[in-house]
Amino acid sequence: MPQPPADAVPLLKALTDYGERYRLEIGLSAGEGWIPADRLLDPASEELTRVLEAERTASGQVSAHATALTVMAVYAGTVTAPALLAWALYGEVLDVRPDNVAMRLDDHHGFAAIALRRPRLADTTQMAAGERLKLLVGQVLDEHLFPLADALRAHSRAGRRQLNGGIAQGCAAAFGAASRVPGADVDLLQRAYNDFLAACPAELGRLGEMVRLAEGGREGLFYLRRTCCLFYTADHGEKCASCCLDSVEDRIRAYRRILSSGTAPH
Repeated sequence: MPQPPADAVPLLKALTDYGERYRLEIGLSAGEGWIPADRLLDPASEELTRVLEAERTASGQVSAHATALTVMAVYAGTVTAPALLAWALYGEVLDVRPDNVAMRLDDHHGFAAIALRRPRLADTTQMAAGERLKLLVGQVLDEHLFPLADALRAHSRAGRRQLNGGIAQGCAAAFGAASRVPGADVDLLQRAYNDFLAACPAELGRLGEMVRLAEGGREGLFYLRRTCCLFYTADHGEKCASCCLDSVEDRIRAYRRILSSGTAPH
């Protein structure tokens, strides 16, 4: 495992080497339209409506529940992903609890920026590895992603299993995208993902499968989801990269092409 940075600021800088999905700004600049993450946990909040409407417009979605499923997967794969990578690489628990996180909307799919109010690491010096992992799962899932899924379900009537499928996919993406960065320690990230999944509620493990592939001298981790996010029902009609409507064989072939082409992870 790499030597952990002494505090959160250099850790945040180190995470950006693994891609834009792990970039977190520090502090909230005045007048830039930041949306507090804890406001999204209220299904009746104006902020949740704004996030859903922005994604609906950007993605061309035509139904409220499909929009909610898209938001859930994107959110889990970006907003809380840096905390998963910080733990996987350094054993640190980065504070991404809702009251410490905010985001700005974008004209495109996803978010323009994600920020921490305060760059904080949990004091885990006296904790065993299992206790650190339990703390991470509690903060990322129990305090953040699961309550957001509940709010999205109440707001849009999206199915709980499908929303949890978005959580499972987004969390897997935190490990998978990092594994495909040149020089990444795929063994470390695969072990970390397996440990993380084992500490999660069993249902998440049933919603998809992480596979390790090698092609053209490169290797990486890819997720095969078993729930549908309904992305294809948008005006554009395109499927997501791990659409469960495609066969496992077709998805693996597509993933191998990504490796052989040297396409940067996203």
